[in-house]
Amino acid sequence: QVQLVESGGGLVQPGGSLRLSCAASEFTLADYTIGWFRQAPGKEREGVSCISKNDGIIGYADSVKGRFTISRDNAKNTVYLQMNSLKPRDTAVYYCAAGETCNYRSFASWGQGTQVTVSS
Repeated sequence: QVQLVESGGGLVQPGGSLRLSCAASEFTLADYTIGWFRQAPGKEREGVSCISKNDGIIGYADSVKGRFTISRDNAKNTVYLQMNSLKPRDTAVYYCAAGETCNYRSFASWGQGTQVTVSS
C-alpha cells in the first residue's frame, strides 16, 4: 500500500491561495493516478481533482474549475493542488489518494489529510 502524506493546509482569508502537496517516500507517484478529495464537517467526502497515470488526463469538480490546478513534479515525487480564489465553502480536510483510474473505487491508498480553513 502506498503511504501518502499531505501538507500545505492552513488558515487563509477568502480570496487567498494555498498549495497542497501530496508526497510519497517509498513509491513512485508517477506510477499511480492521484486524486484530491475533501470532506467538510457533516458532509460526505467529495472528489476535487484527479490526474491519471497513463495519459495525464486531468479532471476537476465543477465547484473548483478555474480556481484549482493539479500538477505533478515527478522529480520531487510530489503531486500538488494549487488553490486560488479560495472561498469559505472550500473549508474542509483535504486528502490525496492513489489508484489506477479516476474512478473513486480504484483509490486504495489514502493520506491522513490536511485541514484547509477559509475564513476572515
